Amino acid sequence: MKNKHIILVAFLIGFVTLSFSQRRGNIKITNGLGLFGGLTQYDIATDNFETKAGNGWVGGLTATVDLPHRWYAVSYNIQLSENNLEISGRELPISTVSEMMDYKLMTVQVAFLFHLKLVKNNITLDAGPMLQYNGELELKNDAQQNYIIDGYTDLTAKDISDISKFNVNGAIGATAGFDHFKIRAQYIYGFTNMLNKLNSQDLNTTPSNEKFKGNQQMIALSAMILF
Repeated sequence: MKNKHIILVAFLIGFVTLSFSQRRGNIKITNGLGLFGGLTQYDIATDNFETKAGNGWVGGLTATVDLPHRWYAVSYNIQLSENNLEISGRELPISTVSEMMDYKLMTVQVAFLFHLKLVKNNITLDAGPMLQYNGELELKNDAQQNYIIDGYTDLTAKDISDISKFNVNGAIGATAGFDHFKIRAQYIYGFTNMLNKLNSQDLNTTPSNEKFKGNQQMIALSAMILF
């Protein structure tokens, strides 16, 4: 049900976003619409947990607005991704053997990107802000819900699921290709603390007295078809 809500948000935001790509006034504008899909590598940079990056997928829509005689173009992008990462924990508080627990995170991201034209529109450097809505940090194996997170004596794997839902990111990368087919590589960094909501949940963090803080990191490699 949570995933359905995220997909609904994606389509609603996409409808609003793409409407801004229409031709306005007498300025000569070249508009384009594209579909893209690819793979991601995702992690959360934090001192609270021991994490390991995992692989996932991404897909979405892009609407480009290009002034042919300018050195840049802009685009509106909306993408839906399923991201995976691992967090270290143990079955019992007294256990000395740790294992990595698999988590999944669904995200919807809306970005406004500037594209610096290095070789016309065939090779560009891309950068811009991104807004994100995400679901909970979902533990894949229900049998591990009561595992203890490494570094804590009573904090369980299920306790850290309800993270902040709205986050602000920055995206940089490059796009290369031809008029109707391109490859895009992108690095996305979370400016906001996506673990901040955990600080208001009165969790038992013994023996640590540090607040939860984590910034997401995502690498996305995708192929794009333009119309």
